[in-house]
Amino acid sequence: MKFIESDHQLVRSAEDCDEFECFPAGHSVRLAKRADELAVVFGLSDFDRSVLQQAALIRNVGERIMGRDYIREARILTAEERLDLERHPVIGEQAAAKLGLGRGVQLVVRWHHEYWNGSGYPDRLERNQIPISARLLRVVDTYFSLTNARPFRAAMSDELARKHLVDWAGIEFDPSVVAAFLELPPVETSAEASAERTEEVAV
Repeated sequence: MKFIESDHQLVRSAEDCDEFECFPAGHSVRLAKRADELAVVFGLSDFDRSVLQQAALIRNVGERIMGRDYIREARILTAEERLDLERHPVIGEQAAAKLGLGRGVQLVVRWHHEYWNGSGYPDRLERNQIPISARLLRVVDTYFSLTNARPFRAAMSDELARKHLVDWAGIEFDPSVVAAFLELPPVETSAEASAERTEEVAV
């Protein structure tokens, strides 16, 4: 199955989101590829893999559309800002529809912040109410976010990010997805890829 990277419209949208959120170039493409690898482990069909890839690329398009300055500031969000930010999956769902993406993609974008124990957002789904693609994306998105520097914190090591997934399995994450993710070969993070490109230029 060919990776959706050839869809230039989605890749451009993903690049815009990465830049807005202060992630290194190519962050969302690498994240989507790792999500697809996890989808293979779970036996998702080619169609469902394509849905997941598309959703992974534009999962945070709602944040870019909202354009809040606090996303790029070097501080912890206030309670009001965090509540405001929880609107972004719904706005992202609407944006996916405007891009002409299928209902499956729209819903994975909407539900990629749902928690296994039902305390996520926007719909407080729990366990198997959350589609498997959204559960896969929740784990992969968290790992890639933790292992890259953000305006409000430094990047977390691979070891600590993996420990976070284990600690929150059964709370935020589907335990079976965490277990499968941890069995995958080590993944190159956006930060590591950027460092390698910088070294190549220096040489």
